[in-house]
Amino acid sequence: MTRVYLFKPFERFWHWSQAVLIISMLVTGFEVHGSYTLLGFAQAVSYHTIAAWSLVGLWIFAIFWHLTTGEWRHYIPTTQNIVAIARYYSSGIFKDEPHPFRPSLNNKHNPLQRLTYLAVLTLLSPLLWVTGGLYLFYGNWTALGLGGLSLQWVATGHTLGAFLMLAFLISHLYLATTGHKLTSQLMAMVTGWEDLGHASK
Repeated sequence: MTRVYLFKPFERFWHWSQAVLIISMLVTGFEVHGSYTLLGFAQAVSYHTIAAWSLVGLWIFAIFWHLTTGEWRHYIPTTQNIVAIARYYSSGIFKDEPHPFRPSLNNKHNPLQRLTYLAVLTLLSPLLWVTGGLYLFYGNWTALGLGGLSLQWVATGHTLGAFLMLAFLISHLYLATTGHKLTSQLMAMVTGWEDLGHASK
C-alpha cells in the first residue's frame, strides 16, 4: 500500500477554514437573496459581511504562504495527460479503471484540478469579490464616481458567482470521494497523508 504526504498543516488549515467561510457565505447569501428565512435579513447580512472579510484576510495569508513556499507552482496549468484524465472521469471511473494520475508532494493536482482551481482563483473569485465589494459600498458609488453602475447587473453577477461556487462545492465534494477509498482524499486533507493503493494500479 502506497501513502504519500501531500498537504502541509497550513494547507489543511486554509482548506477547512475556507470551506467553513464559503459555506457560511452561501447560507447567509441565499437568505439575503430571499431564498429562505433562517437568521433574519439583518443578521444574515452581518454574518455574510464578517465571513467575507474573514475570507479576504485568510486569502492574504494564503497568497503570501504560496508565494514564499513555492506552492503556487501546483496551480500552473498543464495539458499533459489531460485527455486521459477527462476520459477517466467521464467513463473509466465507472468501469473501475485505475486513475491515470498519481499525486506526489511535487505534483499534487492533476491537469483538470489545476485548470479548475486556477479558474476559481482567477475568474470566479474575482467576480464574487468585485460584485460583493460593490454591493458592500453601494452607498458610496456616487462619491467614487460609480453612479452609472446598474445595481441589478451587480446583483445578477454576484448571484451568478454564488451559484457557480455552489456548483464547484458540490462537484468538489463528489470528486473527493473518488480516491483509492471513499475517504482517502478526505483523510489526506485531515492528516496530510493520502492512501494511493498499490503502486501497480
